[in-house]
Amino acid sequence: MPRSIRSARSNSICSVTSESGRGAKLDELLASRVKMGKKVEKGLNKEKNQSATSQDELDSNKALEPHVCTGNFSADFSELCRRNNMTFIPPVIMRPRPPAPVVQQEVSPAKGGKDKEPVDAPPKTFTTKDKFEYFKPSIQVEMDNQDKPDTVNEIFIRGWKVDTVMMDIFKQCWPTMEKLHSINLWNTGLNDDTLHTLSTILPQCPNIKNVTLDGNATEKEDWFELITEESPVQNLSLRHCGITNKGAKMIGRCLGSAKRANTKLLTLNLSNNKIGEEGLEEIAQGLRLNRTLLSLSLASNEIRDKGVVKLSEVLSRFPLTHEEVVERRKLMSDRSSPDRNKSPPLSRRADSKDRPGSVRSSTHQDKGGKKNEKPSAKAKKDGKGGKEEKEEKHEKTKGKKEKEDKAGAKKDHLKVPSHGHRPGSPGKHFDHGHHSVGANVGGRSSGADMQNGNTSRRASLAADAKGKGNKTKGKEKGGKPAQEQEPADSQDFINPLLEGADYIDGRLWVAGNRVLINLNLSRNEIGETGLEALLKAMQYQTTLCMENKSSGTGLMRLLVGKNKVRSSHELLQKITDIMLPKDPFYKPPPQTPEVNEA
Repeated sequence: MPRSIRSARSNSICSVTSESGRGAKLDELLASRVKMGKKVEKGLNKEKNQSATSQDELDSNKALEPHVCTGNFSADFSELCRRNNMTFIPPVIMRPRPPAPVVQQEVSPAKGGKDKEPVDAPPKTFTTKDKFEYFKPSIQVEMDNQDKPDTVNEIFIRGWKVDTVMMDIFKQCWPTMEKLHSINLWNTGLNDDTLHTLSTILPQCPNIKNVTLDGNATEKEDWFELITEESPVQNLSLRHCGITNKGAKMIGRCLGSAKRANTKLLTLNLSNNKIGEEGLEEIAQGLRLNRTLLSLSLASNEIRDKGVVKLSEVLSRFPLTHEEVVERRKLMSDRSSPDRNKSPPLSRRADSKDRPGSVRSSTHQDKGGKKNEKPSAKAKKDGKGGKEEKEEKHEKTKGKKEKEDKAGAKKDHLKVPSHGHRPGSPGKHFDHGHHSVGANVGGRSSGADMQNGNTSRRASLAADAKGKGNKTKGKEKGGKPAQEQEPADSQDFINPLLEGADYIDGRLWVAGNRVLINLNLSRNEIGETGLEALLKAMQYQTTLCMENKSSGTGLMRLLVGKNKVRSSHELLQKITDIMLPKDPFYKPPPQTPEVNEA
């Protein structure tokens, strides 16, 4: 083969090998770039995933943080519902009101001189809504100022169920609303759990006064939780709640007992329930020592004569039970010696010289004899010894005791001597609460004393007022600090057990409840026996209030219509004659002028 051909072949082979080598290098470069690209993409994806997870963690941390309510009910309620993953959030809207009447506008006469008739605006006493919109759950509110969302003062929820989740949301919102004073939950399906939660919410609301829970029936009937000592409720309505004797008994026990009584509830509406004689007897028992409740409605229940007789006894006068007598004696002893259970201030305990030697603190005992006695710094400065200092202190204490004895003598001189009798003496009247003059101390005597116009109680009250006035003047003159003065005798609320009592047939009798002014017993099953007991109670209250109105005016409005007795019955007519002049809503018919005959 010629040399030229060989060289051409070798050149072609070299070119081929070089091209194949270049191709392989290119393939390697491309593969490496692809791998690097995948790595870069993986790194970017990792960074994206990390940032997404960190964002999710931040969102979850924000969601875990509790929401702090600000008093803006609409904003707080919506935020709490969203955090509880509620599918539908009831809107907070203004409570609808009837539109204001439209004033007629008279059209001025035209230029032509013809008078045009006044055009009446179309009457509009209602507002229209879509039927589905009307029945949707909503929370109606009223505000003091519509421009300020934190001024909600009343809340109305009607016709949809308030479950445990919703009540927990209210538990966070309502205590922060300073203007809220009324809550109305009508037919909201409350159960035992939600009722208990509501009873724990009310003491936390600063200005709550009115609570209406009509149309809610519970199984345990724990309505008494709404009127405990911690509850601030003043007006409570429990109509159509299916309350039986079981629930009424607990309500009566919370109204009052020998040791405690409700001092905040003013009106109680228990109409349209299932309360019978046993429930009314327990409510009457609670009214014995309750001097706060003004209005009680028991209309449309199952009340009969036995319960009404018990209630009439509480309204007229009744004998004290053993427990009430014991509590009365405790109150009397505490009132006569208010400083008995009080210990002196800590700063004065160590230096008190009235303490006996066996009780005196060991710091003031002389352990080392008279040799260990050291004069005080003041004595050293004045150049006096321990003996002189003791004599000086003795003279000071002696002067103080003489001043106290003189003040005590003056007080004793001002006091009126008491002629009361001991409880053990039969047939005598006595009173531990007031200084008395004569045998009838209580002032609430039986028929003979009332007719004779006995004024012993008035004299005793005047003497007490005079004595108290002199005592307070003496304290002011003595320069005693205002913090050390005892306000026990100047309390506005007087326990009924401290009032005067009559000792009759071995039992203590006190005047009944004269603070209750409105009582509704209509649409029950009361017969002649119950009406007769009510008539006697009203007659007694009228006679008693004519002599003394300091403890109340008695019933001013009594409704007993639509019972077993016909409306023209003699007992009903007598009750009407007594109560009609007392009724504040009664307006006597105008008197026609008499025409003088010629």
